[in-house]
Amino acid sequence: MGLPIELTYLAASILFILGLKGLSHPESARRGMIFAEIGMLLAIVGTLLHREIVSYEWIIAGLIIGSLIGGAMSIWVPMTAMPQRTALSHAFGALAASLVGVSEYYRHGAGELGTFKMTALSLEVLLGGITVTGSLMAFIKLQDWIRGTPITYRGQNVFNMTLLALTVGMFVYLIFDPSAHALFYAMAGLAFVFGVLLVLPIGAADMPVVMSLMNSYAGLAAAATGFAISNNVLIIAGTLDGFSGFILSILMCRAMNRSITNVLFGAFGAETATAESGTLGAMREVKAEDMAVQLAYAGQVVFVPGYGMATAQAQHAVRELANILEARGVTVKYAIHPVAGRMPGHMNVLLAEANVPYSSLYDLEQINGEFPATDVAVVIGANDVVNPDARDNPKSPIAGMPILNVDRARSVVVLKRGKGKGFAGIENPLFFKPNCGMLYGDAKTSLIKLAGEVQNA
Repeated sequence: MGLPIELTYLAASILFILGLKGLSHPESARRGMIFAEIGMLLAIVGTLLHREIVSYEWIIAGLIIGSLIGGAMSIWVPMTAMPQRTALSHAFGALAASLVGVSEYYRHGAGELGTFKMTALSLEVLLGGITVTGSLMAFIKLQDWIRGTPITYRGQNVFNMTLLALTVGMFVYLIFDPSAHALFYAMAGLAFVFGVLLVLPIGAADMPVVMSLMNSYAGLAAAATGFAISNNVLIIAGTLDGFSGFILSILMCRAMNRSITNVLFGAFGAETATAESGTLGAMREVKAEDMAVQLAYAGQVVFVPGYGMATAQAQHAVRELANILEARGVTVKYAIHPVAGRMPGHMNVLLAEANVPYSSLYDLEQINGEFPATDVAVVIGANDVVNPDARDNPKSPIAGMPILNVDRARSVVVLKRGKGKGFAGIENPLFFKPNCGMLYGDAKTSLIKLAGEVQNA
């Protein structure tokens, strides 16, 4: 590989690192994305200069088709569907790594593959296969094509672990005997099957962890591809992506007070043993006109967004109501739980689209102490992240999970479509508390009506 290509790859790698550093904070995220985009452009240019390329026809066709698909997705996929789009990106990236692995194995044949290269090839196909179907299953659940609650059957974990052990056994055997062609393709097939079975029993409440894990697997598959084809920029970029995704998964689990093994194998939300709503009392329904008066004359209002805000595409309506309140002298803040929504940072992304200042966003540790001094907490489609059972009920399935203490505000209004339970399938005692009112209906419609009523108050 020539010096110009190596220098191009070095520059791309440095830009990837700077991009990742920029993405660690919302205020520098845009700059980080620009660095990463330039780095990817350099990596592609460097690859196109490689001397082993004999024909550019298929490469040019791939660039055109991929650019058209990517451009269309950037224009027409709404920000509310960002989790689904991210899941598809993970699937496509992992599929590319898997196809490269299969191609390299087919092209070189067992006789040319040493132990190291066979290990890298097998690893990229194994991780890539799991990520492709696992990410597609996540997409299907996020898109509500199948129910978001865990899908389980008797002996599921035992069967999954047996399948994984068999697949890993094939992987180990192939390292010492690369000539077992049938075994290689069987391992690839089982990896695709295992990806489906891995995500099938995981509930929608755990999708943020699934998304970051799939990101990690895709990155590690890319790194293995780099080792397989001796591409330094792939090794560096894949390793950065893989380990950052894994660290993010750990942070997401800590935010839910859960372990990764519990997320992957616990079938969280399949069965819960919480009290039925009849033993908690009745939910108190409120009218928009009454809530508007409370909001208009409040000293401080805290908005708590959840996935309901995303499904209703209500982020701009939230911002409009906040502007009206601030014009009346009301202090407005936004409380962001780290696992609210269906991917890490989901609420931050949606509110940023509505031009909500980052200085108005407060994480769990910053805002919880302010709820007792808050006149009205407005919960927009959030459920599990504001469930006081996590704090007060040791027998709750979510016991110990850090929550936003909205129940300690002087008044709480919850915007919900109906009386159903949240992603985790757990009843929320907050909805039955005397200081909580339920405003039923589409969140966007309710917020627009509230904004009009506040203006007239």
